[in-house]
Amino acid sequence: MKALVLAAGYGTRLLPYSAHTPKPLFTLNRRPLLDIIIRRLLAAGADTIIVNTHHRHDQIADFLSRQDYAPSIVTRHEPDILGTGGAIRNTADIWQGQPLLVVNSDIYTDIDFKAFARFHADHGQPASLVLCHDPDFNSVAVDGNGRIAGFRGRSSQGSEKGFRLMTFTGIQIIADTILDYLPSGGFAHSIDAYQAMIADGHALCAWVPSDFQWSDLGTPDRYRCVARNLMARKALLRREEAMPEGAVEWQPLPGDGSDRQWYRLRAGQTRMIVADHGIKPSLATCEAEAFVAIGHHLKAMGLPVPRIYLEDAFAGLVFMEDLGSQNLQARVLASPHLSSIQNDYGRLIDILLDMSFAGGNQFNPDWTWQTRRYDHSVVLTAECRYFTEAFLGGYLGLRMPYETLAHEYRHLADTIATIRPLGFMHRDFQSRNIMVRDNRFYLIDFQGGRIGPPHYDLASLLIDPYVNLPVTLRETLLTYFCDQLAARAGIASSDARHAYRYCALSRNLQILGAYGFLSRQKGKPSFERYIPPAAMSLQHNLSYFPPDVFPLLTEMAARTIPRHLPSP
Repeated sequence: MKALVLAAGYGTRLLPYSAHTPKPLFTLNRRPLLDIIIRRLLAAGADTIIVNTHHRHDQIADFLSRQDYAPSIVTRHEPDILGTGGAIRNTADIWQGQPLLVVNSDIYTDIDFKAFARFHADHGQPASLVLCHDPDFNSVAVDGNGRIAGFRGRSSQGSEKGFRLMTFTGIQIIADTILDYLPSGGFAHSIDAYQAMIADGHALCAWVPSDFQWSDLGTPDRYRCVARNLMARKALLRREEAMPEGAVEWQPLPGDGSDRQWYRLRAGQTRMIVADHGIKPSLATCEAEAFVAIGHHLKAMGLPVPRIYLEDAFAGLVFMEDLGSQNLQARVLASPHLSSIQNDYGRLIDILLDMSFAGGNQFNPDWTWQTRRYDHSVVLTAECRYFTEAFLGGYLGLRMPYETLAHEYRHLADTIATIRPLGFMHRDFQSRNIMVRDNRFYLIDFQGGRIGPPHYDLASLLIDPYVNLPVTLRETLLTYFCDQLAARAGIASSDARHAYRYCALSRNLQILGAYGFLSRQKGKPSFERYIPPAAMSLQHNLSYFPPDVFPLLTEMAARTIPRHLPSP
């Protein structure tokens, strides 16, 4: 059997994602669609497989060259799109004289190609088309004998009684009879050739398997739907080693600051969490890839992060362990005893330092999706400029040029760049990113992690506006951190405390920038309630510095910002 896989589309329906990746290389459960189709054809006995290409043809050719396919794989690049009929004609030198199985590369199917080939061989007609019932695409008229009578828009027979409308899946087996009905060159529709063949009395046979899957993946929504459903089943099987009884339910969960979508997947007694990051937006490392790579690394280092059961970073889907619904914020706000809160935070500081040292061991900066490390540039751009533009300008409406504070910002960044030791830094180590299950803490949302000082994560934990810890408790916990860091790395307590003050200030600027951006630009007003405690924290953090170190920021925190904050 010889087969033609149609992979030469423009990819316009899958824009903007197809701008960087041709649709045949979109993945399902980490396998490109083209690979899935080719390996199914190989299993059915195909000895030659032709792949026509156009958009991003070099990427497809490179992918094929790296595979271990045993039979002959032939690529036919089309500088100008030829259409399905043109592609069939353009490859006739390879297959003419025997049947050709044609299949699109932007579908998902589990069809039995061997059974289809037997069906075609048994009836002896020049063409067989696989049809199914899909209300979104039904357009092929089929008579009571399983013969195709016409195609909507090209024949009136589809509307007559006695015919049923079906969907053409794009899967077909044809004889070289079709070549007589195709133009000698240029673009050609195979449907036009089929219509002419019917008019000449040729029989086109419809094959409608009783139980098979077929989905067109030509739009982002259809691709994501199939990817989610296919991976859900595989993840459940991997989790339980047998498919749980009952329907698979997707329960939407409330998000937080990011645009990701979260779900709790339920099937019988099995639960897992699904993070949907969206389709990979560019060829650069994306958020989902960072989440997966860093998550696997932290788990391998023995750190308390959720187990990842299944992932497809291109589709943006990650299926992981369900850690329940209680986070640290809820636990703290429900606790009546300060001593128990202090004990919890002491345990978290131990985890934080474990994360920094163990997580930093063998950490590959190529896994990161924002920056490889927390450095001078990040402080100036993602903390200081963010604060200036998103909070002072975007939220408070102050006309405060970045250059006005540039000298103080540079001092902040220069100092942070000298802090040691360095390890794995979570960068958002706050109470909503720490889950509690069976009195144990687990870390989530680590995809923004990179190499950096543990002092910054401590600041994220202690000045967190979601819980607004008392200042006295913050200082007690800071002392505990300094003692532990001295024991682990030999860092003097005074140096650790000094480094923490700078990191706390930087983190405070980031917090206010984020709350300003989320409430004004992202339309999430629930974050506004945390701006006043964050502003008070900024004023308090600046009070630890001599007046001449950050004079403009100190004046702003003490007078300018409070005057411009909206009334409660």
